[in-house]
Amino acid sequence: MNEREVLETAMEAGHILLENGAEIFRVEETIDRICRYYGVDYANAFVLSNGIFLTAGNLRQQYFAKVQHIPVSGAHLNRVAAVNQLSREIEAGHYTVEEARKTLESIKTMPGKTKRMQILASGIGSGCFCYLFGGSLLDSAAAFAVGLILYLFVLYISVPRLSKIVGNIAGGALVTLLCMVFYHIHLGEHLNHMVIGAIIPLVPGVPFTNAIRDIADGDYISGSVRMLDAMLVFFCIAMGVGMMFTVYSRIGGVMAL
Repeated sequence: MNEREVLETAMEAGHILLENGAEIFRVEETIDRICRYYGVDYANAFVLSNGIFLTAGNLRQQYFAKVQHIPVSGAHLNRVAAVNQLSREIEAGHYTVEEARKTLESIKTMPGKTKRMQILASGIGSGCFCYLFGGSLLDSAAAFAVGLILYLFVLYISVPRLSKIVGNIAGGALVTLLCMVFYHIHLGEHLNHMVIGAIIPLVPGVPFTNAIRDIADGDYISGSVRMLDAMLVFFCIAMGVGMMFTVYSRIGGVMAL
C-alpha cells in the first residue's frame, strides 16, 4: 500500500473536519485512526485552529511531511458528521484507500443548506428566542421579520462584500434599527426583547462552544484563537447595537427639545 497516499487521505479528512468547524481532538483522532488502520504507525499530527502539520516516517518507512493552512470559516456540521462516520467505517474495513479518497471528495462537495432555508431558519430562530427571553407574541412576530431581513443582508451584502468586523457591526446596527422601526409603528411591545431575539443569528455559538471544549481538552493555543475570534464577533455585534441606541437616544433628546 502506498503510504504517501494514506497520509494524503488522512490529511484531506483532517482538512475537511477543521475547515467545517470540528474540534481539535476530533481532527487529530481521525487522522491517527486512518493512518493506524492502513498501517502507517509512525504518523504524528499537530493541529491548530487554522492549520495541520503532519509528519511520518522512520528507518523502515519513507519520511513524509506536509503543512496545510486552513482559514477559519463557518461550521458545516453535516460534513463533520460524514467524515467522522467515514473514519469509523474505515476502521471497520469497509473502504480501501482509493474508495476513501473518492468518498472524501464527495463529502467535500456536499451541498450545504439552501439560502432560502438559511433565511427561514434565521427568522424562526429570532422569533423563538425572542419569545424565550420574555417577549410577547407580537414581539416574536417582529423579531421573525427582522431575522429574515438580517440574513438577507448577511448572505447578499455582508459575507460577499464586507469584512468580518464591518459585517458584524453593520448587522448589529441593522437589527437594532429595524427593531426600533417596528417598535415605533406598534408592531412590537418590548424593544429590548425584540433586539435580543433578532440578534441571535449573528452570535457565533459553535465557535464559542468549540473554543471552550478545546481549552478543556488542553489545546490552549487553538482554544484561545477560537475564543478570541468569537469574542471579537461579540464585541462587533455589541458595538453595532450600542451605536444605534446612542444615535436613537440623541435623536430622541433633540426631538424632545
